[in-house]
Amino acid sequence: MTDRASEDADEKDVLRRGMRVLGVAIREEPRIFAAAVGASALYGATTVVSALILGEVTDRVVVPAFRDGDTTAGALTATFLVVLGIALLKALGIVGRRLWAGIMQYRLQATYRRRVTRQYLRLPLAWHHRHPTGALLSNANADVEAAWYPIAPLPMATGVVVMLVVAAVSMLVTDWALALVGFVIFPAIFVLNIMFQRRQGPLAMRAQELRADVSAIAHESFDGALVVKTLGREDEEAARFEATSRELSDANIAVGRVRAVFDPLLEALPSLGVLMVLLAGSVRISNGDLNPGELVQIAYLFTLLAFPVRAIGWLLGDMPRAIVGYDRVRHVLDAEGESAYGRAAADKTGPAGLQARAVRFGYADGADVLSDVTFDVEPGRTIAVVGATGSGKSTLVSLLVRLVDPASGEVLLDGTDLREFRRGGLAAAAALVPQQAFLFDDTIRDNITLGLDVSDDDVREALRIAQADGFVDRLAHGLDTTVGERGTSLSGGQRQRIALARALVRRPRLLVMDDATSAVDPRVEAAILAGLREGGTGPSTVVVVAYRKATIALADEVVYIEDGKVAGRGAHTELIDSSVGYRRLVNAYERAARDREQAAAAAALADEDEEVSA
Repeated sequence: MTDRASEDADEKDVLRRGMRVLGVAIREEPRIFAAAVGASALYGATTVVSALILGEVTDRVVVPAFRDGDTTAGALTATFLVVLGIALLKALGIVGRRLWAGIMQYRLQATYRRRVTRQYLRLPLAWHHRHPTGALLSNANADVEAAWYPIAPLPMATGVVVMLVVAAVSMLVTDWALALVGFVIFPAIFVLNIMFQRRQGPLAMRAQELRADVSAIAHESFDGALVVKTLGREDEEAARFEATSRELSDANIAVGRVRAVFDPLLEALPSLGVLMVLLAGSVRISNGDLNPGELVQIAYLFTLLAFPVRAIGWLLGDMPRAIVGYDRVRHVLDAEGESAYGRAAADKTGPAGLQARAVRFGYADGADVLSDVTFDVEPGRTIAVVGATGSGKSTLVSLLVRLVDPASGEVLLDGTDLREFRRGGLAAAAALVPQQAFLFDDTIRDNITLGLDVSDDDVREALRIAQADGFVDRLAHGLDTTVGERGTSLSGGQRQRIALARALVRRPRLLVMDDATSAVDPRVEAAILAGLREGGTGPSTVVVVAYRKATIALADEVVYIEDGKVAGRGAHTELIDSSVGYRRLVNAYERAARDREQAAAAAALADEDEEVSA
């Protein structure tokens, strides 16, 4: 009894939640829904009228023609015109129903894709860290589609209720006894739909969840293609993807298998009802209680009743999948943590002043990465942030440009807390150049401007300071060269310099570089920092995460981070003398860089020897 009660509760819950999703759709697009339902009602009404006309034609034209062996041209013409008119109205109802239902479905999908995407952009980086990219792609695509999948049959199912009611009333008015004989089949159809829902619901939910899993694995494998190929993990990745894909395939087959059993039964039950009506009707005709036209009318109406029931079944069958998709979409839309903005404007000119006051930050379910970090950066100065791996340098960078907010403390730009700036205000004053430069599959010009209205002269000046103008000019199409997805046609150092030019062309008052020149030659890096000092694209305050001694030495001041705290601060030469940890770290960085350069030189020499031998 407990299990049965639980199943009934689950069934009611699915129906209730499904109706709630449909209610959201109707509220979103009430006019289009009304038009679609109106067209569907027109189809249903004309279908029932066609049955009534068929009965009248049988009694007034067909039966007399067989009885008398003759008919009139006027009767045939009138019959043709009436049938043609009903057919045209029915066709208009079908076209309108499908057209408006499709428009409603695709508008809802487009609307919710935009809402999900905007929410992704509003949510802080910390939220994105907790959700895999594949799942986010699935939310914006497969889940949105699934949520509004029932919209296609919704107007039809709603509109054909008119056909169901009118047909049932017409049958009862024509011959209530014969109608009741046919209505016996309806409880069987109802029970069949309930059984289908109970079986189909969990299978549809599982299939929708597996779609997200497949998307997540595919994205992870493609995004990590370099690691997969260099470590020879192609077979393992293919096997991982295949296993989840097979699960999804099996789930979809299970869904299709249930529907394959359900649909023929749903088709067969109305046919069985027609046979019962014809059998009972023939008896009533022989007794003189019914004429042939009325029997034809009732039998035809009963065949039509299968369609409304089937349409409602389609709607109910899509509900479980829609519920899963909608819940996953709402999880994104209802996510908390959106960054709040104030009304301050960062419209000052000249280099910006930067202050960090007792900043503390830690990721979810983890210890603090930064604690009590305090330092000032005077306008126009260049500060190098130095620390061992895992010391919190990149987290500090994220705080300086407000990719995340501190758990306590504050970061200020020109004395204003970053949280007080209006939306877009900080981005107009500060720019970040990350270590992993991301380029779009577009031209170099468009990758630098990203929609900003600047001249090619400004673009070339930014490229000059980033030491990228030389290799860009050597490309076949210069600024119009398409760099490929993620800039795959360029080297790592070239991508970093294009990303730096992208920041410089915006003339930021604060430029933050997170080890953004790690892939370029040290001499090129020195030239870049010298260009930044010249201020060719406007004076900036520069914060650079660095590890090369030559780069660090070019900074006006060094902030040494150790275990998430400021362990030292001052000029490079001062920290070398006063901080043992800083001295060991910088010397270790220098030895590692020298070893890499020597290894690269040895490899180049070996290649030259092989060429000479050949």
